[in-house]
Amino acid sequence: MILTDTHTHLYSEAFEEDRDTMIQRALDLNIKRFFIPAIDSTYVASMYALEEAYPEHVFLMAGLHPTHVKENYREELDLIRKQLETRKFVAIGEIGIDLYWDKTFLKEQQEAFREQIRIAKSYDLPIVIHCRDAFEEVFDILESEKDAKLRGIFHCFTGNEEQAHRAISYNMLLGIGGVVTFKNGKIDQFLGNIDTKHIVLETDSPYLAPAPFRGKRNETAYLTYVLDKLAGIYQLTPEELAAITTENSRLVFGV
Repeated sequence: MILTDTHTHLYSEAFEEDRDTMIQRALDLNIKRFFIPAIDSTYVASMYALEEAYPEHVFLMAGLHPTHVKENYREELDLIRKQLETRKFVAIGEIGIDLYWDKTFLKEQQEAFREQIRIAKSYDLPIVIHCRDAFEEVFDILESEKDAKLRGIFHCFTGNEEQAHRAISYNMLLGIGGVVTFKNGKIDQFLGNIDTKHIVLETDSPYLAPAPFRGKRNETAYLTYVLDKLAGIYQLTPEELAAITTENSRLVFGV
């Protein structure tokens, strides 16, 4: 059995004291594939170091996180373009719109999201979407950019069933993480109606730890709790669901 964590911030400062031990815990549980989303240029060096340390397991994305879109966002996008000219990435992410913390830079977030979608298309790469309190804003841009090249993952999906089907209509997989284990998470109530070909597993570590660790630091090893919960929803063995979701990750990322 091979498990894939399609979204984990292994370079986070939260893992500064025990990163290698934490990664080994995941490897010991057959979680062998770690997909690493970008935040902004300040994390690039640590992402590269992580890849160098675990070249067989770590796959990097390039992108500007919506909560880090500020006045200098065009400089950040230029740096992303320069990185893409010199090396390979598996996706453009995480990108999108976040209106939970601050709406000051909504216009800039929208422009950065649209521009990064177009960068992804130009390199034939999938996108990994961050959406918080912004489903309609994200869907509006996806609708305007919809074409045969648009594809990717709707990371940390927390919407309703209608929004799930709409996300899938834009050729997005649903990234399912710790929220599915929350008593008030709600997505567990309808996920059984979504074909398993449309889902991938993620932790978003160090954030959104699943029950019974909710509120504590998340780590990739906890992906097994997400797997077990989903296996119950779909009435599959964990091994069967691990195989399906890992294959889905291979299809979307191309590795």
